[in-house]
Amino acid sequence: MHQFSHNPFLTRREMLTRSGMGMGMLALAGLTSQESLQAAKQTASVTRHHPARAKQVVHLFMNGGPSHVDTFDPKPLLKKFHGKPLPNPNLPTERKTAGALGSPFQFHKFGESGIEVSELFQKTAAHIDDMCVIRSMHSDIPNHEPSLLLMNCGDNALPRPSFGSWVNYGLGTLNENLPGFVVLCPNGFPVVGPKNWRSAFLPGSFQGTHLDTKETDVTRLIENINNPQKPERQRRQLDLLQQFNQRHLAQRGHDPLLEARIQSFELAYRMQFAASDVLDLSKEPKHIHEMYGDGLQGRQLLMTRRLLEQGVRFIQVWHSGGQEWDHHSGIEKNLKRLCGQWDQPIAAFLRDLKQRGMLDSTLVLWGGEFGRTPVAELPAMNGRDHNHYGFSMWMAGGGVRGGHVHGATDETGFAASENKVHVHDLHATMLHLLGIDHERLTYRYAGRDFRLTDVHGRVVKEIIS
Repeated sequence: MHQFSHNPFLTRREMLTRSGMGMGMLALAGLTSQESLQAAKQTASVTRHHPARAKQVVHLFMNGGPSHVDTFDPKPLLKKFHGKPLPNPNLPTERKTAGALGSPFQFHKFGESGIEVSELFQKTAAHIDDMCVIRSMHSDIPNHEPSLLLMNCGDNALPRPSFGSWVNYGLGTLNENLPGFVVLCPNGFPVVGPKNWRSAFLPGSFQGTHLDTKETDVTRLIENINNPQKPERQRRQLDLLQQFNQRHLAQRGHDPLLEARIQSFELAYRMQFAASDVLDLSKEPKHIHEMYGDGLQGRQLLMTRRLLEQGVRFIQVWHSGGQEWDHHSGIEKNLKRLCGQWDQPIAAFLRDLKQRGMLDSTLVLWGGEFGRTPVAELPAMNGRDHNHYGFSMWMAGGGVRGGHVHGATDETGFAASENKVHVHDLHATMLHLLGIDHERLTYRYAGRDFRLTDVHGRVVKEIIS
């Protein structure tokens, strides 16, 4: 043991691992040497496979599952059969349900395209000619946890990297002073928490950076953003720390977790200056604040625009921690409240991007992990159960075919029936718009090549302009 007993960086676990004449390590090295060599080469770099239509992504996540038949998929038949059994057999639901629940909201035609949108989103609908509404989305399971993981990570159970992590791994960063993947989620974590934006087996530097946007003070929004020391002194300390870290890394060999931690120190140092500036919304003029409104969601989307301007590649904007769009009861009152919080900010955000010439290169996605049933849930009879058979999402900008409706659900809104789009297809299409072939964006781990869409997915060319 004398060959490593002097090593101050060796942990007890490593000492045990290297004991026994090193046979265990020798066997492991034989099994993993090629994989480690390959993984060492897999650092973020631009790997576009064809010309890109978009370079950045904003995912507006209405966690909980918004009702498509009350927002972007009008179903007049539900009012005709309100309180009565549907004309076609009900599909199995997670909870007990009864007759049809007609939407209490009116739908109107908007824009030159004449697409029907609920009165709940009439300000957003003013931009319908820049939006593509996908009414034929479908998923696998009517439960929040697996559906969130599928929507965010491409798998409903196994640990997989999130969409934002894949995008940053494939395309690299546009700003070395800020994270490439930022998650804005106020009031804590949503269901399954950071698993929604994890990097899994990808290098840790590609994991999403969470900001609790309930805070308005930058020093509270990001902990320890200010350092009382002078930058020159802090830089010298960090340089010394880097020397120790590099020595430690040399002792351990290729270690993605350690490499990611070393990179995080450097990024944190640079963020002290860049993040303080970009997250300071007081620098925006009065008319911009008025356009977005003074609510939490307006603040989140204004922050999003500023992050985009500074080159953040992927931004996910959650409604909040918890599942506020999970309307098993009281759907009329709750939808009015939640849509009212988002309608003006989304409209302002799309307008702002367009007037700054940013919408063409920014892909905006809106939706939840699934939709809601067209039938009422018992016993309250004023809410809807989870529905993964069919639901709506919309995209705007970034090469999307604006003023277009793709696919449809059946006459009651229960299941996708025309031009179905699975979550894997959505991911494949979004990667395509970013210039990436979803079948070629891979990472070798545990002896096989992984990708966001696994062995599934097709590019939905009909929604591309």
